[in-house]
Amino acid sequence: MREAHSVEQVRAAEAALMAVLPDGTLMQRAAAGLAATCAGLLGRVYGSRVVLLVGSGDNGGDALYAGARLARRGARVDALLLSPQKAHTGGLAALRAAGGRVAPPDDTAGFAAAAERLVAAADLVMDGIVGIGGRGGLRPPAAELARAVGASRAVVVAVDLPSGVDADTGGVPASADGLPAALRADVTVTFGTHKPGLLVDPGAGHAGVVELVDIGLDPPEPVLRAAQHADVARLLPRPARETDKYARGVLGLAAGSERYPGAAVLATGAALHGGAGALRYLGPRAVGDAVLAAHPEVMVGPGRVQAYAVGPGIDTDDEARERLATALASEVPVLVDADGLTLLAQSGPKALRGTPGALLTPHAGEAVRLLAGLGEEAARDQVETDRIAYARRLASGYGATVLLKGSTTVIADPGGTVWVNPTGTPYLATAGSGDVLTGLSGALLAAGLSPTDAAVCGAYLHGLAGRLAAEDGGPCAASDVLRALPDAWREVCGG
Repeated sequence: MREAHSVEQVRAAEAALMAVLPDGTLMQRAAAGLAATCAGLLGRVYGSRVVLLVGSGDNGGDALYAGARLARRGARVDALLLSPQKAHTGGLAALRAAGGRVAPPDDTAGFAAAAERLVAAADLVMDGIVGIGGRGGLRPPAAELARAVGASRAVVVAVDLPSGVDADTGGVPASADGLPAALRADVTVTFGTHKPGLLVDPGAGHAGVVELVDIGLDPPEPVLRAAQHADVARLLPRPARETDKYARGVLGLAAGSERYPGAAVLATGAALHGGAGALRYLGPRAVGDAVLAAHPEVMVGPGRVQAYAVGPGIDTDDEARERLATALASEVPVLVDADGLTLLAQSGPKALRGTPGALLTPHAGEAVRLLAGLGEEAARDQVETDRIAYARRLASGYGATVLLKGSTTVIADPGGTVWVNPTGTPYLATAGSGDVLTGLSGALLAAGLSPTDAAVCGAYLHGLAGRLAAEDGGPCAASDVLRALPDAWREVCGG
């Protein structure tokens, strides 16, 4: 499991460690790990050309000390100082002692030209402009340097966090004047623990491959977790030797309508691969016939269930409202998605009172509607820029686990614990993909997983199936993702 900690937590852990270590030890540990990663990326250090983008403070110091280590191994290292008067004194001295060079300061006419020339010729650029305390994106001349780096052929390595990315949220401001608001790295070397902004878009998209360097921190409970294969495998239901289909759980699925029959077919297919023992389809007769034609294993009509999944393609008419109300009054856990979320937002959180466990699975637009149900206004781009905060707000406001779908899927429970799903692929942005996720996660809920565990496992398997469906580099449809679910399950469980 990957764990991420907030800036405040990291600062406190660093302070506690520095209080018992000799001065500079922590920075030397970070610089050693950073230099080792850069050396591995270069392959041959001797004769390579390395450019350091150096801001003020410790982040720039890490870059300078790492650059000194590379210079001692024969690399040509040039440092571009964005704030010469504030550059880390010890790091700057170490770089110069190792034979590294400093470009003309930024108050001379030659700085911009020197920076462009050096970056264009570099084999590796180290981004030490802004550390985890930075806010508000890059401003000139840092933004101009980021543009030059983006146009170069160099491998870009971010120090702890790509400059311009918010460490706690992953947020990146909109670009101004055509200049990038954040630097894009090929590799990010982060120290001590992951930062949330490295795991959540848009920041995750700027971070590239994230390498964690252990510097001895002992942080508290994380603010964000990312599951891996072993974590999901431990949670997935496995039938006992003498079990039967009812003991494994029965999902009641209210999906589809005359306008959207395909939603029911897709959600049903995913549910059958989701770990429950049986599925009851609850909906219009004509749609039920289509479901049976595709999946003859399904039971059609009411009966005892261990969980409900309701919403995909049910429309928002009176019949749909009744289907949602029936599920919410059932005294079993309920997953609400799609049209069901629109109806829920109209009623607000009071509609979930008495439900023993709820899982809401909105995308950003549906999240805006749910927020309106709490009396709050937000725009879709605000939700997408600060996914963690909005997922938490919805989870708290509705007293439910919230799976906020998007390029990074974020899961928050009512107590404030947050998970991020690491397995997604852009190819999952296709019609019907959400219906597959609903069926899969609903089945896991019926099989006995908690709403949060069902969300974590469902998102993980769904994302992995999307990757498998698109592994040849081509586009895939939701039905392809559905067919890849058994392979995803087997891969996670080592079979």
